[in-house]
Amino acid sequence: MLRQARLVVFALAALCMAIGAAGAGGQNQADRFAGVELTIVPVAGRVHMVSRPGGGGNVGVFSVPDGVLLVDSLVEPLAGRLVDAVRQVSDGDIRFLINTHVHPDHIGGNEPLARRDVLIFAHDNLRVRALERLRTPRRGGRFSPQPAAGARPVVTFDSAVSFHFNGEDVRAFLAPAAHTDGDAFVHFPDSDVLHLGDVFRTTSYPIVDVYNGGTVAGTIKALEAAVAMAGPDTRVIPGHGLEVVGRDALVGFLDMTVDIRDRVQALIAEGRTLEEVMPGRPTAAYDAQWGQEATWTANDFVPIVFYELGGGSLFVR
Repeated sequence: MLRQARLVVFALAALCMAIGAAGAGGQNQADRFAGVELTIVPVAGRVHMVSRPGGGGNVGVFSVPDGVLLVDSLVEPLAGRLVDAVRQVSDGDIRFLINTHVHPDHIGGNEPLARRDVLIFAHDNLRVRALERLRTPRRGGRFSPQPAAGARPVVTFDSAVSFHFNGEDVRAFLAPAAHTDGDAFVHFPDSDVLHLGDVFRTTSYPIVDVYNGGTVAGTIKALEAAVAMAGPDTRVIPGHGLEVVGRDALVGFLDMTVDIRDRVQALIAEGRTLEEVMPGRPTAAYDAQWGQEATWTANDFVPIVFYELGGGSLFVR
């Protein structure tokens, strides 16, 4: 009996510690974003971009008299400020939200927006991933809590979904498994704008999330598809980065990725191990531009390329 009582006390203590840690984590996140101000800038046509300092989790805003459609939702502490930013360009109701992928800096504002009756759309795989706690690739694979039920997509699609506003179309469709296996590209054909989520970024090498189904081969295929869709005047919203760019920047990002893939493949063909590949710096020509983000450098990207190309077995813990 005494042993059972001790077990109950231990379990209650552990539960209290877990609840306290969760509460502290939420408070820490709120404190982290306390002074963050959002910026909204025109992209083209009826599309704007909302960004935060550093340009992470960029939000697409499509506004017409029928209402507003968002692409991604930033993090939970910024949800109210996201709504305020949208109000600078539209008085219409925010009706729809499309998530480009499952990472917390892109779906974190989902639950507060859902409480405002915003209907959330995403690919089938994103919803499946959101049913468990999330693991993301930075810093060796860090965990974050399972998204709340209210943050999950209400409507999912397997290949594509189209929206029709005031005679204009918006199309979201599944990209090849690139950043994750649930990446959605969003195309605004009348405004000539593409939102590519984190498949395309202007701040670092491609982040290939092997924990959530991402691949280097899929990244290249997805970027090739985006380049094929983009015209000379197309504006491209990156998942990370403060600047809206054009087709040339997209081509440059693709070319860099292909070149690094080819360089690593050649070293594997010579029988090199990863320990021999890394000192050779197959990314040397690109490090000044793409290797400056502290949490995702060549030291993170090259091993993923190496293992995917058959240079060894990647142990995903």
